[in-house]
Amino acid sequence: MERIESIHNQRIKDLVALSAKSSLRRERGLCLVEGRRECERALAAGFSLRELYFCPEIAAENDIYQLIDAAGSVFSLSGAAYSKIAYREGTEGVLGVFTARTLSLDDISSDSHSLVIVLESVEKPGNLGAILRTADASGAAAVIVCDELTDIYNPNVLRASTGAVFTVPTVSCSSKEAADWLRERSFQIVTAQLQDSKLYYDMDFTRATALVFGTEADGLSDFWREISDARIMIPMMGRMDSLNVATSVAILSYEALRQKQLRK
Repeated sequence: MERIESIHNQRIKDLVALSAKSSLRRERGLCLVEGRRECERALAAGFSLRELYFCPEIAAENDIYQLIDAAGSVFSLSGAAYSKIAYREGTEGVLGVFTARTLSLDDISSDSHSLVIVLESVEKPGNLGAILRTADASGAAAVIVCDELTDIYNPNVLRASTGAVFTVPTVSCSSKEAADWLRERSFQIVTAQLQDSKLYYDMDFTRATALVFGTEADGLSDFWREISDARIMIPMMGRMDSLNVATSVAILSYEALRQKQLRK
């Protein structure tokens, strides 16, 4: 186990760069995961822990022995050095460097009752993370990120998802690739939009369904609007005309879960 005291250590500089640059993470095929629970979820999902960094002033070795045993290399950091690489408030003093995994649509396991969440050009890492957390909680089969504008392994995605990116199959692809895959598997494509839509609780979600959401700024593209099998909306009783996309995903995902549980 190597000890690192200085914030100017080259490994610390490399970790700061990895945290800030998605291009560097992609080039090296790595992702940074902070927090014991999140690291354990990554391990349980089969991700390889290459390096583990921890601050013994915050995280005792006895509490993270599973991570220490699994790591290729382990580094003990001073409080100052760890503060330099931490990207979470209220840190647990543990950060792992994992080998990233790129999933394809063929890695998604689905059946005739599956729910898949499709996000078109999602921009905000916090929204993507919150949606992944909802997908895990509501039992969605996968999250498909089309024409991505934010890196799936962005540290803020991992923070907001509390590690759900490792528990829910998450695939990045083009809108056309996603649509072709959904059609081949007989999913009904349901778009969430205000125009020409019926109320969401009048929709049958008990069959294989893809819920498609656009950006908060621009909504859905014409591509998804034109190929959708149904268009649904959440009633807005105040002066606002829309909800945060993560909130919309939560409402519709749990309506789908409610309907499926009633059919059991």
